[in-house]
Amino acid sequence: MGLSRLAALHGVATSYSPSPDVTVSVPDDTVIAVLAALGVDAGTPEDVRRSLVAAESRSRLLPPTVVVWAGEPLPPALTALPPGSTVTVEPEPAGGPPAPATSWKVPEAASSWKVPETPEAVTQSPEAPKAVPETAGPRPAGWTDPPYGVHRLHVRAPDHHEAAATLVVAPARVPQPPERTHGFLVQLYSLLSARSWGMGDLGDLADLAAWAGRTLGSGFVQVNPLHAAVPGKPTDPSPYRPSSRRFPDPVHLRVESVPEYGHVHDRATLDDLRQDAVALSEAVLNKGALIDRDAVWELKRQALELIAQVPLTPGRRAAYCDFLAEQGQALEDHALWYALAEAHGPDWRSWPEPLRDPRSPGTARARSELLDRVDLHCRLAWLTATQLADAQRAAEDAGMEVGIVHDLAVGVHPAGADTWAQQDAFAHGMSVGAPPDAFNARGQDWGLPPWRPDALAATGYAAFRGLLRGLLAHAGALRIDHVMGLFRLWWVPEGRPPTDGTYVAYDAEAMLAVLVLEAHRAGSAVVGEDLGTVEPGVREALARRGVLGTSVLWFERDWDGDGRPLAPEKWRRDCLATATTHDLPSTAARLTGDHVTLRHRLGLLTRPLEEELTEDLTGTAEWLALLARLRMLPEGDGNEEAAVRAVHRFLRATPARMTGVWLPDTVGDRRPQNLPGTWDQYPNWRLPIADPEGHPVTLEEIAASPRLHGLMEVLRSAKARTAPPGERPA
Repeated sequence: MGLSRLAALHGVATSYSPSPDVTVSVPDDTVIAVLAALGVDAGTPEDVRRSLVAAESRSRLLPPTVVVWAGEPLPPALTALPPGSTVTVEPEPAGGPPAPATSWKVPEAASSWKVPETPEAVTQSPEAPKAVPETAGPRPAGWTDPPYGVHRLHVRAPDHHEAAATLVVAPARVPQPPERTHGFLVQLYSLLSARSWGMGDLGDLADLAAWAGRTLGSGFVQVNPLHAAVPGKPTDPSPYRPSSRRFPDPVHLRVESVPEYGHVHDRATLDDLRQDAVALSEAVLNKGALIDRDAVWELKRQALELIAQVPLTPGRRAAYCDFLAEQGQALEDHALWYALAEAHGPDWRSWPEPLRDPRSPGTARARSELLDRVDLHCRLAWLTATQLADAQRAAEDAGMEVGIVHDLAVGVHPAGADTWAQQDAFAHGMSVGAPPDAFNARGQDWGLPPWRPDALAATGYAAFRGLLRGLLAHAGALRIDHVMGLFRLWWVPEGRPPTDGTYVAYDAEAMLAVLVLEAHRAGSAVVGEDLGTVEPGVREALARRGVLGTSVLWFERDWDGDGRPLAPEKWRRDCLATATTHDLPSTAARLTGDHVTLRHRLGLLTRPLEEELTEDLTGTAEWLALLARLRMLPEGDGNEEAAVRAVHRFLRATPARMTGVWLPDTVGDRRPQNLPGTWDQYPNWRLPIADPEGHPVTLEEIAASPRLHGLMEVLRSAKARTAPPGERPA
C-alpha cells in the first residue's frame, strides 16, 4: 500500500490497461527502479516510509509550474490559495525594459471573485497585456492576466509561509492551418537531385517546396526529423534517434549555397570533393548503392572546413554573432560536445571522468583548448539554420499556406549531446518504449532516455521551451512524433524486457501550455502523431488546444461498430489525413500485398504466409469495394496506379484539414523507408525514392512524372467533383 501511494505521488503507475477489460499489475521491482530514477528511495519498507513522509510534508502552497489559459478560469493552484494570501507576478522580459510586477490579494470569500466587466477578448501581440473575456471566469479585484509568456509567481500566505513557481500564460489554442490544404510527406535524405551530394539536402527541400507550391498549389512539405545525429562509423541512420533535438544536422547543408563557397582559395581540393560527391550520387541513382550518410558527411565535412577558412564579411559576421547571442549556452554546449566527440568518441559516458560533467573545470579547460573546433560546430549550426530559413522562405514565396512541416522525434540517443548537456533533465537507466499489446506481445524498447517530469516542472519546462523554440523558428508547422508522450510515457528499466516497464505521467497541462505558447509565438500549426494505443481523453485534450491528429486510411475503421472502413464523412476534421507514413508500406505495396511477402522473406511473420496474405488482401479489398461504391475507383479500372489515385481521391473527400501525399507514392515506389522490427536485415533510412521497378528517380524526374501529375490532379480537382447521391461533396 505504501509503495502504491508513493508511486502515485510521483506519477508512476502500478498497473495499466492494455484493453478496456484487462488490467495488468506492474512488478514492484519495476516501480522501485523507476522511483529511483526519479531520485526517490523505495528499496525497503523503511525507505518507502521515509520517502512518503518527505513527499507528503512538502509545501503544497504552489506546484512548481502553474498554467493560466487565456479566456479560461484561473487554475485551482490560484483559486485554492489561502484567503488573504498575497500573489505577485513578475513578467518575463520581452526584449525591452522589464515590465513592473503586479500584486493582488486572494479574497476572503469566493463570492468576492468577479467576472471582469470587459466582455471582449482582445487580439494581442505576445508582449501586450490582455483584457480578459467574459468566459474567463472569476478573477479577483484588480487582477489583470499577465501577457503571454513565462513569468515568476510568488505567494505569501497569511501565516507568512512563502512559495514561488513558474507561471505559464498561454493562448487557448495553437494557430490553425487553412481549412483545406494538401502537400507532400518526404524523407529528405531520399530525395536526390542533380545537385545533391549523395543524399537529399536543404537545397533540394527548398526546390521541392518552390515547385510544389507554384506548380501544384501544394500547401506544405513535411520532412523527417533533421536533428543532429550521433557521429560515428557507422552512424545510426535513424532520424528518430538523434544526438540532439535542439540543433539540426549540418549533413543536410547544400554546400554550394554557402556564400563563402565561391571564395575558397583551394579550388582544386574543393572541386575534387565535388566530383567525389557526384560519384556518390551516381552510385545511388544508377548502380544500386544505398545512401551512405557517413560518406556524404566525410565529403561535406572536408568542404565545410575549407569554407570556414574564408573570412566572413562584416554583415555575415554580424549575423553570426547575433546567432551566437540568441542561442547562448545551449549552442556552446552542443558545439563543445561535438568537438569532444571528435577527440574522445561519440559516447560521453566513456570519456575521461572530468569531461563527463559539462560544468567541470576539466571541461572548461577543454573548451579553451578546442576553441577552433567549437567555433566550427557553432558556425555549422548557424549555416544549417540559415538554409532552413531559406527553405521556409521559398515555400512562403511559392504561395504555400503552411510551408515546411518539421518533425520532432520522441527522444534522443542516451550517449548524445543532449543527455550530456542536460543530464539533470533525463532519467538515466531508463528507456522509452511501449507496453505489450495485441500487435506486439513483447512490447517495445526504443532505446531513448525519457525526460524526468519532476526536473521539467522544477525548471519551468526550460528544456522543452528551448527545444520547441529552436524547431519552430523556421517551421510553418511542427509534427510531434508519439504526441501521447506529452501525457505519459512507458519507461523500461535498463536490462529488463519492455514487458517489465510502466507508465510515468507528465503534467500534460503544463506541457501543452508550453507547446501552445511557443507555437503561437512562431505562428505555426501543430500536428500530433496519435496513432496506436491512446489513453482516453488524450485526443480530446489535444483537439481542445488546436493540435491536429493524424489519420492513416487503412486504420480508419468503425471500431465501435462493424469494424468496416470508415466512410469519408465520418472522419475527423482536425487532422492530417494520409495513406501511409515512413513506418508503413507504400500505398502500391499495400494494394498488392508486397509488404507481406517482404516481411515473409525477412522471417518477420508469426503466421504462415498464405494466412497473412489472405487477411491483408481481405482488408484491402474492403477498402477497394468502398472506393468503387463511392464511384472513386472507375469501374473495370483495377490497375494499381488507378487504385492509388482512388485512395487519394477518398482522402480529399474527407473533412480533414490537411491531406498528405507520401512522395514515393507519386511515382509508384513499393519499398518502405523503414521496416519496424528490423535492424540489419533491411536497409532502413537508406533508400532513395524509386519507381515501381525499384529504379531510383531524381527530383527532376519526379517533377516531370506523368504519374505524379495525374495523382496530384485528383487532389487539386477533388473539391469541384460532385459526390454520389447521399454522400457529402469532396
